[in-house]
Amino acid sequence: MIAHAVWPVDPAVILPFLLAVALIELTPGPNMGWLALVSLARGRLAGFAAVAGVTLGLAVWMLAAAFGLTQVLLIWPPLYQIIRWAGVVFLLWLAWEAWRGESDPAAADGPDHSTLRGLFLRGMTGNLLNPKAAVFYVALLPTFMRPDHGSPLAQALTLGGLHLAVAVAIHALIVLGAAGAGGLVLSRMQGPALRAVMAGGIAVVALWMAWETRV
Repeated sequence: MIAHAVWPVDPAVILPFLLAVALIELTPGPNMGWLALVSLARGRLAGFAAVAGVTLGLAVWMLAAAFGLTQVLLIWPPLYQIIRWAGVVFLLWLAWEAWRGESDPAAADGPDHSTLRGLFLRGMTGNLLNPKAAVFYVALLPTFMRPDHGSPLAQALTLGGLHLAVAVAIHALIVLGAAGAGGLVLSRMQGPALRAVMAGGIAVVALWMAWETRV
């Protein structure tokens, strides 16, 4: 009983859970592609702003799953498809915006506060419109929860928090790696060519998301 009071989750599941979510986060996906593109073109600060938005979006889905709200996606599949295609359209809109050059990714002054806020909001919106995040919590978390430990809510929140920590660490590494390569890319590519690469890359991420979230 003392061990159960101290540990809201079974300590034996923590390492397997961390390994599972690390493998999932390391699998190439829309988040990874978009964060790499942003960091490559705009640098570390912009990349970390995007990571903050992505993390908040994941946290919203995690909390919704912990309180049982995401079950509606399983009960009413059309809602899943609505969110899924809204996410794809949102990414295609970002690709169009990049093509039009409404925000120059290679601006000499670097990203300002409005740009950082915009990237934060785009990262958050992109994840709120990614139903796979909800399905992840609905499908994976229960397999690591044990009835003889904390309440289902406490276990879901604990495991969800561990997942967010792993996601932030991996996304931060992506940002640092992509931003490090960005200087070389920007030195060789400017103006329309860079906008075309950004737009094309985001469009690929949109198609990637459409494929990844199919059921």
